[in-house]
This record gives sequence, structure tokens and C-alpha cells, in this order.
Amino acid sequence: MAGASLLTLLDDIATLLDDVALMSKLAARKSVAMADDVSVMTKVAAQKTASVLGDDLALNAEQVSGVRAERELPVVWAVARGSMVNKVILVPTALLISAFAPWAITPLLMVGGTYLCLEGVEKLVHHDAPHGDAAAELALARPDGGAATAADIARLEKTKVRGAIRTDFILSAEIIVIALGTVAQAPFMQQVAVLSAIAVLMTVGVYGLVAGIVKMDDVGLWLMRKPGRLARRVGQALVAAAPRLMKGLAVAGTAAMFLVGGGIIVHGVPPLGHAIERAGAHLAGWPLGGAWEFLATHLAGALVGAVVGAVALGAWTLVQRLRGAS
Repeated sequence: MAGASLLTLLDDIATLLDDVALMSKLAARKSVAMADDVSVMTKVAAQKTASVLGDDLALNAEQVSGVRAERELPVVWAVARGSMVNKVILVPTALLISAFAPWAITPLLMVGGTYLCLEGVEKLVHHDAPHGDAAAELALARPDGGAATAADIARLEKTKVRGAIRTDFILSAEIIVIALGTVAQAPFMQQVAVLSAIAVLMTVGVYGLVAGIVKMDDVGLWLMRKPGRLARRVGQALVAAAPRLMKGLAVAGTAAMFLVGGGIIVHGVPPLGHAIERAGAHLAGWPLGGAWEFLATHLAGALVGAVVGAVALGAWTLVQRLRGAS
């Protein structure tokens, strides 16, 4: 009897171990399937946010320009850290709002879009202000006409970093909301995984490229000192292209403010969005109709952004004057 009981116990233990192994295999397969789902959804979300990513790149490259060469990478790093903090705030906030107050997402985005448009109009209004080297910019801005001090330049850097982080917050919010829309029907943990992956990938990708752009002229100078003929030619091309690229990004960054901000506002006002879509659809029958439709709808959104930005700037200026008079 004792031997039979021992054999029964051993058989039960073996059965239990088989069950544990089976459950482990099933859990592993489920984990692999979940990882595959997250990978696919992250890829789809990245594709849908690619257009905003381009605007984000242009805006941030333009925002961090004009600092001393030796301070370019520290400034980019400071903005990148601020961008990651933005996303640490935005990812859980977006999930909470989506779960408990989804109606609030569009109004909040429209407030951010209006701010972008206001900044764009401000850049156009002050387009004659000095740009480029921080010391020269500050010297021209000083009432006494004296040279800029190290403290002045440090303050300008902090101002640029704060401005870039504020702009990044709005663009990051749109990226997170677009990504959230692609995983709205997925389980909660998959939503968290996809949004976290998008947040990290977008931050590393954008600010890695920004760092490369702002240091392009330094790379060119380094290559020009190399003995090889090809290296010197590539270096000369980079040095020659760097100022043109930065000027182009300055224009693209300002345009992106109207395109992104205006696009958010247009999508937030359905009748306006439908009217623009219908107008663009009329161009679809033209030769290269798709290109004309794309240009028309985006230019219409940018025009809406410019009008909203002008109204917002006028209202803000009036409020400031009333506060100063009181």
C-alpha cells in the first residue's frame, strides 16, 4: 500500500509538472503573439505619425539654431530631455482622457493648435528681427548697445530651450493622439506598450536627426581636414549646404506651425473640414489631380491657421495692453 501510494504521488507530481510546462508554453506563445501585435501596431502608428514627425523635425531644428557652436549639442540634449518628459506626461494623460473623457481630446488639441498658429504669426511679424549668432542677436537687442555677456547668452539659451519644449509638447500631443487612435480597440496593456514605443522612437529619431543637422557644418570642416580628395569634397559640400539647409528649415518650421496648427483646427471643426475636403475633391479630376487635391487642402488648412493665429495674436496683444494700462 505504501508503495502504491508513493507511485500515485509521483504520478500526480509528474502530471502537475506536465501541466505547468504546458501552461508555460501557452504563456510564452501568448507573449510572442502580443509582442508581434505590438510590433505591427507600432509600425502602423509610426506610419500615420510620419507627417507630423517631419514637421516636428523642421520646427525643432529651427528652434535650436542660433546658439554658439560648442553649445549646440547641449541645447539639443536639453530639449530632447524635455521632450521625453513631455511624453512621460502625455502618454498616461492621453490614456486617462481617452478612457474617461474622450470628448476633451479635440478641444485640448485645438488649444494647442491655436498656440502653434499664434507662434507662427509672431515669427512672421518679427521676421526682420536679427537671427543667427546668439551674441550678435543679444548685442543688437541690448538698450545700451553693449556686447552680450555670458549671462545674457545663457538666458537666451534657456529661452530657446523652453520655447522648443513648449512647441514639442503640442506636436508630441498630436503624435500620441494619432498613435492612440490606431490602437483604440486593442487591450489596455498593448495600448501602453505601443504609445511608449512611439514616444521613445520619435524622441530618439527626431533629436538624433536635429543633432546631426546642427553639427553638419562641423562634420564638413572635419572632413575637409582629411587627406583624401573625396573626403574634402564631401566636407566642402556639407559646409556649403549647412547654411542653406538651416534657412530652409527656418522657413519649413514656420510653415509647419500653420500646417499642423491649422490642420488641428480644421479637423476640430467638422463643417469646415468637410467644406475643404469637398473643395479639394473637385480638383481630383484634373491632371495630377491627387497632387492638386493634396496641395489645396493643406494650403487651405495653413490659411485657416494663419487667420486663427492672427486673431489670437491680436487678442493676446489687446489683453497685454489692457493689463498694462490697469
